[in-house]
This record gives sequence, structure tokens and C-alpha cells, in this order.
Amino acid sequence: MNRTFAVTALGSSDLARMRQMLALLGEAFDDRETYCGRQPDDGYLSSLLSDWNFIALAAVEGESVLGGLAGYVLRKFEQCRSEFYIYDLAVARSHRRRGVATAMIRKLQDIAAERGIYVIFVQADYGDDPAIALYSKLGAREQVLHFDIDPHVGD
Repeated sequence: MNRTFAVTALGSSDLARMRQMLALLGEAFDDRETYCGRQPDDGYLSSLLSDWNFIALAAVEGESVLGGLAGYVLRKFEQCRSEFYIYDLAVARSHRRRGVATAMIRKLQDIAAERGIYVIFVQADYGDDPAIALYSKLGAREQVLHFDIDPHVGD
């Protein structure tokens, strides 16, 4: 496959790319308010992008961000090791099925291996067949339940 894009890890000075990535995520997930409505200021984003426990990857073609992946390093307590959780991953509709998501995950695998991260995990929603197919191709599927617990109960 002839790739016309590059996957790069974003650092503290990549604020414009991070904001492009947020816009892409908002568009891809049809949730612009969450990703674009109240974005953090430059200081917050710069600090986040320099944090060892946060990784943001952008698939870039020219000056355009066409894919984004963001997630967190989770230090474990039961053993001296870390896991990585892919929190968000999306590709612009115009560039899907071209290896962009796979390339971002492969780049993440390289970074995780360099850092000694034990495993990368991600969740997919039932019915999101493209995501399930992608993740099934790259890793072992587990059957789990996910619960959102409101921290403000009793307020």
C-alpha cells in the first residue's frame, strides 16, 4: 500500500495539530460539543501533551490531520508494570479503510514497546462493526461489561 500520510506523536508544542485532532474526533463521533465546545486553554493542552502518561498520535497528510488516537498509560498496583488504554481513535470519513487506524495502532505499539508497557487495550461498542473488525485483527477479544458511575451521587 502506498501511504501518503505519516503518523506522529504529538508533543507540548503541537497545539494546532491537537486542536485539529479534537475537531476530527468531534466530527467522527458526531459529538462536536464534547470535543470542540469547551476546549482547554493552550497551557492545559501543552501540559497534557508533555505528560508521560498521555499519548496522542495524529495521522497527518500535508497540513491536515486525517486520524487521531489518544489514551493513557495506567500504572498497575499488583505488579510493577503499565498498561495503555486507547481512549479515542478515529479516522476522517474520507480516509477510512486505507490503513490509517492500523498505522496509528502500530505506531502506538512501537511507543509502548519502547516504554515497557505490558499491554494495550481498547473497547468497542456493540454494533460498531468496523472498529470490532479492526481490533479483532490486531488483538484478542475479551467479553466485558462497562459501567459509567456518576461521581456526584448524593450532591
